[in-house]
Amino acid sequence: MRSGISFELSIGGHQRLRAVVADPKSPQKHVWRARIILLSADGFGTSAIMAETGKSKTCVWRWQERFMTDGVDGLLRDKSRPPGIAPIAADRTAEIVRLTLEPPPHEATHWTLRAMAKMAGVAASTVQSIWKAHGLAPHRWRNFKLSNDPAFVAKLTDIVGLYVAPPAHAVVLSIDEKSQIQALDRTQPGLPLKKGRGATMTHDYKRNGTTTLFAALNVLDGTVIGQNMSRHRHQEFIRFLNRIEREVPKEKAIHVILDNYAAHKKDKVRAWLTRHPRWTFHFTPTSASWLNAVEGFFAKLTRRRLKHGVFRCLVDLQAAINRFIAEYNVNDAKPFVWRADPDDIIAARNRGFQMLESIH
Repeated sequence: MRSGISFELSIGGHQRLRAVVADPKSPQKHVWRARIILLSADGFGTSAIMAETGKSKTCVWRWQERFMTDGVDGLLRDKSRPPGIAPIAADRTAEIVRLTLEPPPHEATHWTLRAMAKMAGVAASTVQSIWKAHGLAPHRWRNFKLSNDPAFVAKLTDIVGLYVAPPAHAVVLSIDEKSQIQALDRTQPGLPLKKGRGATMTHDYKRNGTTTLFAALNVLDGTVIGQNMSRHRHQEFIRFLNRIEREVPKEKAIHVILDNYAAHKKDKVRAWLTRHPRWTFHFTPTSASWLNAVEGFFAKLTRRRLKHGVFRCLVDLQAAINRFIAEYNVNDAKPFVWRADPDDIIAARNRGFQMLESIH
């Protein structure tokens, strides 16, 4: 052993260390520490102990010295160490939280980590941990829009009723238009996906025209009727209604959920409804397009087929949309299930208006 280190292993200590080594549940760090002391008591030199345990010379000396001063108990615990960086004071934490809740004094809409760290005189990592502990995320914004429709409750109840309990011998359709879908071609071909590298696409593009997709989602089975149109007027809307009229069995009543777009309420559209008495329109409240089930289909279409698509002409775009609808109807269509409680929606809207009134 190193000069200055000497100890004698008692019978009781020897038994305790042997038990630690023999116990399969002992932590490995306790096992090799016990072996160092046992080998030392048996007269092995430092080099031999290093070879037997696979530990360095300084490690062997350290635990011999620990045993000399603290005995077996010293081998079975780790020394507590003071933190390298003292925790930030509570008053400084409170000040950072207070500043975060206020607009920054410089020309910016919100605080950033580095801006707050510079202002508070602490590290950016400290600001990050404080924000995380207090649930603050100044860089995140949530969009909202409260419906001012005076008939909000009645329209909401009517539409949710169609989703939850559709009328007998009727078809419930959610209809909307996705306008200005661009046929975008890239200026250079991108590279395909490969191991270790994602697919690439140029940031610039060429426009090859636009199309408008009229779509009707059958709430009962989830299938979609879609038709591409060059424009987005009431004339095209009536053409789409005529197509649905031809495809839906004559004995079925048709209930349509749609938004308040002006083309849906034109006089010619109203006249068309008069000539087709089996049709009933149910308009969503203003600023409440989320009530329209077909919006979910539009989101899937955009995310899966349009966002990263390359279309060299308008015909390519329209053909891709038609193929997506056909594939969706075969593989992904399923009945639309409404799960939200209308009372919860109404209560949330009321809380939103109360919050706006309290601000002003």
